[in-house]
Amino acid sequence: MTSFAGTLPTYVDPVLPPFLRAGDTVRLPVQVVNTTDKEVVAALKVDVQGAQVEAGSRTVKVPARGSAVELVTVKAQGAGPVTVRATLGGADAVVRDFDVWATGQPVVETRGGSLAAPRTLSLSVPADAQAGSERVRLQVYPGALGVVRSELASVERRPSDVASDAYALLLAGQAPALLQALGETPDAEALKALAQVAGQRALRAARAPSVEVATRLAEGALAHPGNPVLARLGERLVEQVAKAQRPDGTCQGGEGWPLQRLLVATADCARTVRAAVGTDAGRQRASAFTARSAGVFERYLPQVKDGYTAAVLLAEGAVTGGVADALRTRVREALKQGADGTASLSVEPGTVRADGEEPSVAEATAMAVLALQGDAKAPLADLGAFLLARYSPGQGWGDGQANRVGLRAALVLFKAPLPSQVRVTLERDGKVVTEGTYDAKALREVLALEAAAPGSAGTHAWTVRAEPAVPGLGFSLALAATVPWKNEAKGGLELAVDGPKEARVGQLAEMRVVVGAPAFMPLVFQQELPAGVQVDPASLEALVSSGRIASWEVQDGLLSLRIAPRTEGAAPVQVAFRVLPTLAGTLQAGASRLDVPGRPGVTSLLPPTTWAVR
Repeated sequence: MTSFAGTLPTYVDPVLPPFLRAGDTVRLPVQVVNTTDKEVVAALKVDVQGAQVEAGSRTVKVPARGSAVELVTVKAQGAGPVTVRATLGGADAVVRDFDVWATGQPVVETRGGSLAAPRTLSLSVPADAQAGSERVRLQVYPGALGVVRSELASVERRPSDVASDAYALLLAGQAPALLQALGETPDAEALKALAQVAGQRALRAARAPSVEVATRLAEGALAHPGNPVLARLGERLVEQVAKAQRPDGTCQGGEGWPLQRLLVATADCARTVRAAVGTDAGRQRASAFTARSAGVFERYLPQVKDGYTAAVLLAEGAVTGGVADALRTRVREALKQGADGTASLSVEPGTVRADGEEPSVAEATAMAVLALQGDAKAPLADLGAFLLARYSPGQGWGDGQANRVGLRAALVLFKAPLPSQVRVTLERDGKVVTEGTYDAKALREVLALEAAAPGSAGTHAWTVRAEPAVPGLGFSLALAATVPWKNEAKGGLELAVDGPKEARVGQLAEMRVVVGAPAFMPLVFQQELPAGVQVDPASLEALVSSGRIASWEVQDGLLSLRIAPRTEGAAPVQVAFRVLPTLAGTLQAGASRLDVPGRPGVTSLLPPTTWAVR
């Protein structure tokens, strides 16, 4: 193998930072290299789009076999992309770019909906939003086929628990039929691998299962009739649930259980027993269980006050006739219409699932879809829009229980195949901001359109439309901007940061941080670093070794320190670390913040500071 190194006799090489912040003034180094045996005198010109440049034109002299570094002052006045073009006479020209970040506090307003018809939404950005910081992001969520594909790709990577494993097992068993019905060819090997992993987890959980665990696992095990082990497991679990029914018709229950939870749990049991009706004995068992449980629901109908419980009884097929009609009315009355045209089923305080956990609004809405299918008075399209807008490829709709219900609802709502091509347009006050055309293959994934949206401060009308209209596609529209930072302290957190007000390029400088918090709270400190500032890893590793911090991470101009909980009466945590500036100028350091993981309302914020680097 032979390698060649090629270069121009004389060339220019601007050294650019990965980013700047709005308001930064930096002296960018531009290197000129001469590989010839004669001195070179040439005109150097640096043009900048998206920022201001001072003294961008000059004549440079470069000695033979030498180089020269010229400093060019660039002022980044607002957020957005910057393009730098450096020209050395007629010998060389280089074009490079980077982004200027906004320095304010991010604010985001989000709306969702369905592409079944044009949607006009009202979104507001604070009037003091920093100029150039407004950006809009439109995500298009797929219909039933896209959701099934996304779930198959993600379900195995999610945290393992009984509900999630049961859902993965059920999905692996039902996926071949679902994909074929939606026009897709199943990947037999991938589904087999998923079924093996989920089956092994289910078998471990089913060694000595409670009735609640049996209701989780039975349906998934029965979805694999070709696997004798899982098929027998499913039958055994269904038999366990059937035998758990009390003489009064209820199932599960325990000390301190409210009636609402008992009714939901009984409906779960009824669904489980009806999952095994492939034999005469199974049909007789299901018929007897359903008849006894139906008496429970009819007897306690006046006590079913909330929409979620009513939806569960309907969605799980536990009621018929006049009882079902009365419960449908209660579900419809509990629906909430959103400002964006979507509809959802709210969850009243104290309402729980069979496992005692409070259902999310997304899960409750999915239950409402299943409960109201076929109801001409129900706003199913609006419920579907809410459901699709709450779907995340990584987490689905939440835990295993929520995903089981959410996928069932999506399959009910969006069975129709997608058109061959869809054009999606986003307008602000009647003017197009961004648009894109997608084919049916692309629409099986989550898609995104993103664009700058200057002039969006205040309240504006945003319209999302699809041509043709597609009920099986949902969207999420997020309008983001930045506003000036303000000091903020909530939940007893205290934060003080002492950074270098003056520093020199190539010389280490020290930063000191003091954090205080109530005892036994884990903390995360984050510092947005100025452009070109690097953190000295040795000083951070020393903090880990001394036990002052648990870990650290640096990425995209952001330093994060994880601090272990303090004991009662311990003094505030003080840490010091070193940083190395590599750019000269006046640089914005970004904000400092202290948070408690999992508690978004507990925080302390400090506005950005300005560094002078010589």
